[in-house]
Amino acid sequence: MKPKEHIEKIRRCKFSIGGEPNPLREDLHQATKNLSTELYAKDVHFLMELIQNAEDNKYVEGASPSLEFIITSKDITATGAPATLLIFNNEKGFSVENIESICSVGRSTKKGNRSSGYIGEKGIGFKSVFLLASRPYIFSNGYQIRFDEKPCPHCDIGYIVPEWVDEKPTLHDIKQIYGAGAGSLPTTTIILPLKSDKVKPVKQQLSNIHPEVLLFLSKIRHLSVREDNEDPKLNTVNSVSISSEIEFCTRKNMNAESYTLHLSAEENGDHGKECSYYMWKQKFPVRFENVVERREGVEEWVVTLAFPNQERLHRGRSLPGVYAFLPTEMVTNFPFIIQADFVLASSRETILLDNKWNQGILECVPSAFMSAFKTLVIGSDQAPISSLPPIFRFLPTDSSPFEKLNYVREKIKEKILEESIIPIETYKEQKHFYKPCEVGRLLPEFWDILAEAQAKGQYLHNLSSHNGWKILSSSFDKSEYDHILNFVEVKYVDTDWYAKCIQSSNLVDGVSEVVYLKLLLFIATNWLIFKSSNMMNISLIKYVDSDGNLSHFTLGQCSNCNGAKQVVLADPSSSCPCTWLIDWNCEFECKTSRFFMPKETHEAIWCFPRRQTLWEWLVNQVHVTTLKVDTFAQVLCRSIKSNSKLAIKYAHFLYHSFSKSYISNNEVRDLCGSMPLVDNYGHVTECRKGVLVPAHVSKWADLIVSNPWRNEHYVELGKEYLQKSCYAGQNTDSGKLIEFLKSHAEASDIPDIYPPNAGFAAVDTPLTKENALLLLAWIQNLKHKGVRLPERFLKCMKEGNWLKVTAAGRRAPSKCFLISSSLGRILQSGSALVDIPLIDESFYGPQINKYLDELKTIGVMTSCEEACKFIGTELMTRAASLTLTKRHIFLMLDFIQHLRQNYLPSDHFVNSIKDQSWLKTSHGLRSPIGSVLYDSGWKVASQISAVPFIDKGYFGEEIYNFKEVLELLGVVVGFNENYQVVIGHLKSPSDLANLSAEAVFLILECIQFLRDSSKLVNSLKRTNCLKTNMGFRTPSECFLYDPVWGCILEVFNGLPVIDDKFYGEKIFTYKDELKKMGVVVDFQEAIQKFEYLFEQMVSQTSLNQQHVLSFLSCYRLLKGTECKFPPSFSSIIHDKKWLQTAVGGPRSPRKCLLYGPEWKAISSITRLPFIDDSDNCYGKRIHEFKEELKSIGVVTELKDGLNLLPKYLNFPSDPSIITRESVFSLLECIRVRMQRDIVPIGDDLMEKMSGNWLKTHAGYRSPKKCLLFDSNWSSYLRPTDGPFIDENFYGHEIVSFKKELHAIGVTIDVKEGCFLVASHLDLLSDDDTIVQIYRYLSEHKWKPVEKSPRKIWIPESAKWVYSEQCLIHDQDNLFGSKFYVLEDIYEEKILQFFSIAMEVRNKPSLDDYVNLWNDWESSVEQLSYDKCCKFWMFMLKHSTKKTGEKLSNGLVKLPAATSSNNEIFLLEKNDIFIPDNLHLKKLFEQERVFVWYPHNLAPLARAELFDMYRKIGARNISEFLCKCKEESPLQNGVQLEKVDPGSIYNAKGLVKLILGFLSCSSLKMEPNKRHEAVQGLLNLSFFETADPVTVSYSLPLSSGNVITKYDNRMVRWERQSSKFFTQMNWQNDSACLLKYATYFSEAISEGVLCENHDHVPELSKLITLAFLLKFNDEAIEFLMESGNLHFEDDEFLNSSFPSD
Repeated sequence: MKPKEHIEKIRRCKFSIGGEPNPLREDLHQATKNLSTELYAKDVHFLMELIQNAEDNKYVEGASPSLEFIITSKDITATGAPATLLIFNNEKGFSVENIESICSVGRSTKKGNRSSGYIGEKGIGFKSVFLLASRPYIFSNGYQIRFDEKPCPHCDIGYIVPEWVDEKPTLHDIKQIYGAGAGSLPTTTIILPLKSDKVKPVKQQLSNIHPEVLLFLSKIRHLSVREDNEDPKLNTVNSVSISSEIEFCTRKNMNAESYTLHLSAEENGDHGKECSYYMWKQKFPVRFENVVERREGVEEWVVTLAFPNQERLHRGRSLPGVYAFLPTEMVTNFPFIIQADFVLASSRETILLDNKWNQGILECVPSAFMSAFKTLVIGSDQAPISSLPPIFRFLPTDSSPFEKLNYVREKIKEKILEESIIPIETYKEQKHFYKPCEVGRLLPEFWDILAEAQAKGQYLHNLSSHNGWKILSSSFDKSEYDHILNFVEVKYVDTDWYAKCIQSSNLVDGVSEVVYLKLLLFIATNWLIFKSSNMMNISLIKYVDSDGNLSHFTLGQCSNCNGAKQVVLADPSSSCPCTWLIDWNCEFECKTSRFFMPKETHEAIWCFPRRQTLWEWLVNQVHVTTLKVDTFAQVLCRSIKSNSKLAIKYAHFLYHSFSKSYISNNEVRDLCGSMPLVDNYGHVTECRKGVLVPAHVSKWADLIVSNPWRNEHYVELGKEYLQKSCYAGQNTDSGKLIEFLKSHAEASDIPDIYPPNAGFAAVDTPLTKENALLLLAWIQNLKHKGVRLPERFLKCMKEGNWLKVTAAGRRAPSKCFLISSSLGRILQSGSALVDIPLIDESFYGPQINKYLDELKTIGVMTSCEEACKFIGTELMTRAASLTLTKRHIFLMLDFIQHLRQNYLPSDHFVNSIKDQSWLKTSHGLRSPIGSVLYDSGWKVASQISAVPFIDKGYFGEEIYNFKEVLELLGVVVGFNENYQVVIGHLKSPSDLANLSAEAVFLILECIQFLRDSSKLVNSLKRTNCLKTNMGFRTPSECFLYDPVWGCILEVFNGLPVIDDKFYGEKIFTYKDELKKMGVVVDFQEAIQKFEYLFEQMVSQTSLNQQHVLSFLSCYRLLKGTECKFPPSFSSIIHDKKWLQTAVGGPRSPRKCLLYGPEWKAISSITRLPFIDDSDNCYGKRIHEFKEELKSIGVVTELKDGLNLLPKYLNFPSDPSIITRESVFSLLECIRVRMQRDIVPIGDDLMEKMSGNWLKTHAGYRSPKKCLLFDSNWSSYLRPTDGPFIDENFYGHEIVSFKKELHAIGVTIDVKEGCFLVASHLDLLSDDDTIVQIYRYLSEHKWKPVEKSPRKIWIPESAKWVYSEQCLIHDQDNLFGSKFYVLEDIYEEKILQFFSIAMEVRNKPSLDDYVNLWNDWESSVEQLSYDKCCKFWMFMLKHSTKKTGEKLSNGLVKLPAATSSNNEIFLLEKNDIFIPDNLHLKKLFEQERVFVWYPHNLAPLARAELFDMYRKIGARNISEFLCKCKEESPLQNGVQLEKVDPGSIYNAKGLVKLILGFLSCSSLKMEPNKRHEAVQGLLNLSFFETADPVTVSYSLPLSSGNVITKYDNRMVRWERQSSKFFTQMNWQNDSACLLKYATYFSEAISEGVLCENHDHVPELSKLITLAFLLKFNDEAIEFLMESGNLHFEDDEFLNSSFPSD
């Protein structure tokens, strides 16, 4: 049948167009209507649908499937479309069946073929084109048809009625668009005249097509998009061409395959971009619990992972991480792509993460990833280890925005952490891998050190031998992989590892100095982690020891502050070579505890690039320092102590260092100043004041005889300094050292020597002229040097009687004069009482005058002034022992006049006598200073002061002739307002009482004119010296009256005011002086006194009514003046309780009210403190002072007293007597307060109103527990449904106080009343009312406060229960007897309220399931299949670590079943076993010992269930029975024939394999242990037996019963006898061969690993493989290599098999 005829037949037969009516036509009509509804209800990504359809098409073998999209503005269909989309596909083309299907609804040819590779799933297929075009066209295999979404006019059916197309478009039109020659069009072309509103979306999707769209398509290999317009400038779609190519070098195993796929994409004709992807495809069985209807019949999940080797192709788009054959919009943040047959959302943008099918797939992804990853990493045999780290970039280190995918990420991580996958560093070609927890990282700097050391040939193969760490490969251990290594939890090695590595690898002495310094720098930069580690105990720091050899210190030795060994370097800035200091340090045998680093290290440090960092660490932590020659000398100096030989060496060291200019003049001077010296007794002296040349060559010994400097720490040098010597290779000639010491150590003699601080006998005897002049010459020389003479030395010379004077005898210099003879005669004649001792110049000659300054220094006087002072001093010395007579005194006064007459200075003489007590006065002998010459001006002063007047009766009138001289001496002559004298001799306070007015005024004048009158004021402070209206009083008690504020002095009696009648008006001119005396003269002081008195009377409650009224009167007078009460007094007035009130007791003004008629209304519910205006108290006169009372705080008006309302509000104890009028009165007051912007409610008022005084339908309540009902409430509740204010009692007027009620706490708003309504629930029992309240609470999203009880009403039981007793849903119908299930009681909206607000659990928890199982354990022996299945399926679905712990701790019994029936028994978990060994399972299958599991459970789920059983307490049957296995003895008389073991196995290959396993598995057995383990194999004798070699398995139960089974094992190894018994009937049967290999391997493994039985299965599998491969050498090598087993026992193996 031709295509056109086929179409006509369909139209005629199916749609009754021009033929017989189709009885199914009405059904087709309804189906197309449903199709329309479904089509436009879904958010279809049309482009993905079209690609998906093309992928599901069939292609000719050998063709490269391609799909091309061309969009054009040409209207080739003549439908008026603004643009047309053409889709070209080189598939086989539409078949008859395809045409039949496309003309139907729900008859896709792909149905049921999901497992055959079809990827479409949306149920729409080709019909999706109607989203874009109203009339799509198909040209394929000769068919030229179109469809219309509008109902066909002939049959009233749309979408599926085909119509033949003869023109518009024609094939020619299509070819012009396609741009191909005749006959070259692809097989199928779909033409879509686009709807006007779809042009832009289509262009956007075409422009945004992802270049990775072909990644997981198995058929399509090429896809392109372009736009065809007559004017290319009008093109808006980005053209793109995408191609894929598979590299068919695949790796396959039983359920997985891998291959490489190359993608390339070109855009807008530009050079294309490429990316290759490593593809891993793995199959997994679909688990029963994950089956969904949309994937019915699919038995395998195929998970494909794509690992991009380069930057992914993205064209600026996001990078989808999840594919369902085509990309979704899910960005996972994973570096690989996940592809599987996911169930998609309707938009195709995401997969349904909560869909159990998808969840099952995602659970397989970690296993697939691990398989792929292991193949990439470990399977790369030929790849160098440096190529492996980039592969680790495929690990999902970044978290995903999708929580379900984060679960995948965590599972991958768990698997990685348990896998030996991390490459370690071996410095060999062989690769080794370990678990992340076994591998350690190194700091980057240490890798650099190791690299340089290894490059120099240092042996580093033992890196992984320290502290149990395996060291990460150096190519992996880089910062660019930090995020990966953190993800797999590879840690840095501990600090002690570095110490052991440095020791074992010889990284100190075995490397160059540069590498050595890099090692120190590494430790320095990581000092915080090393300073408390074993690094402190290894030898790291190089130094030269006392013998000149290289040695080492530990860091601990260097950094220990107590007794530390200090390592030093020569200062690089010094001209001295480091070898100079190193040699001298050796000469001194390192006595300094300073040790120099070797010369090479010196030089390397100063050239090191990071010298600054290294040096700071060496200085601060290792305490390394640099030394210059002078600093080294100082250190040497401190180490000499009492060693005389070292002291001599030190002098030579300084001499030679100075000679070579290694130290400067200044430095050598300083060093010599502190240099220890050896004295003439051979003792070392460290501290000295000076150095003396030896006595026998000195001048000081001739002059002074004995050595006066000995006690002053002067050192006399010893003879050793004169000898010739050689130290540190340096020679010193004789005498050179002494000359050096004279020049630099100040070894000296007179006249250069410093004089001793001591006297000497020579000056105590008369000195000859020569000796005297010699002594003066020594002093002169010292003065020229600026040397200060010692005190005792100077005193000795001053006081010794060695100078000859004109008077008889010798005198001390301090009592001699050297002045001209004429002046001496004048002074001698002026003083008739004293001789002046002059130096005898005739004896000494004129030479004495050369030493004038020196004579002055030792005390000789040379001036007239000194002579006068001498005379005065001599006179005063006599006066001290003998009272001067009147004649002596007048002679002295005459002498002063004589000096003045001769114009000679008299100051020194006056000064020498004026301070001495020799002048007779009224107070006895006194000095002239302070004495007074009496006259009439001192009369009044004498009343208050005891002035020391000169004794006129003794001296007579003659004394007045010397007024000027007396005044010169300091005598006070005349009063002249000399107030200081008056005060200085003030009489005692007792003599100052009751003073006359003149005396008082004199005192006031003293105070006025003296700067400091405190003494006078203090003397008068406690003296009743002032006359007041109350008699004489002390100044501090007195007040000076003031006409402005004096009224306050009249409020209280008893205030002493100064008597101005006694003193007259003059007293007011001394206001300031009176104030200084303490008199109160101003308002501030007066008010303070008044304040004290006022407060005292208030506190004593002695303030009477008259006082109050008088005070208020004074308060009125002071108003308007400058006299303001201070804050403290204002506070007393306002706050102290001094006003009497009618409620009893005094109160402060602020708490008082002045009664008025406006207070009457509120007084009925208050107790206000009104001022007592009764006749017994203040009377009505108090109202005259209303303004004054108001100003001090008294409330005088109602508007000002509303703030007192809270305190004095007084509700009666019985609220029922409170009238509505009282309530309205209170509310009216609150309204006034609110209108005046007064804060209406405070804590105090709220507390007062917190009682139950408002009447509600639930009784009397406080405002905060009340609701005000209005129209807003009526849609939810009735007034009686809650604590609403009783409008029946108060009337409708209560609503007018809505604002005020809200202010005091009444709830007005419907949204805010939830709590009060909810609190009323417990009082209700009506079902309808309770449900209505639940609806109200639910709508307003109310939640109870934390920790408050949550109760739920159960209508059936008519009782309230706690929310903990309820569940919303019971999905498994297991908990009906334990909980109240609410889903059958309440509507959905209320259930949501219970879940959120009442915290009712939505479903049973894990604990609930555990408790349920516990109930079953105690109540039943058998369990139904349904209950058991639901319980354990729940546990599998919610399997976590926490689940395992709960079950392990909570469950005592586990389900058990036999293979013969479906009965489930609950047995003790210790009697239940996992059938992990099918052989043992078969032995015990009829016994009730194995755990139950659903038989339709998928393998992976079954394994998870078994793991769960294990955690609870069930044991593997294989592990338990291996310990309970007993070998049956061979029967007596059995014939045994010895056989050659070589006929069974290759002994050498077996031993080699076992040794490799023992050394490289997790056992890590030591060599001697390995050799001991295999020794038994080497001595075995093999015997063949024809009888079975049986073994019995005994299974003891907790009941005491024992189940025993027997099995033939074919082999047995008796270790004690070294015999191996075997049957030999296995060699010609493949099944027996495998059985024998298994039993043989188990016997060998159990014998070798008798002490490590846990590793038997692993070794047994390995030996089984080798046995089956006949222990072929190459096979053994491959097994060891693939198992990562290293062989390290060549020597042992060769010795054990020497012939091989």
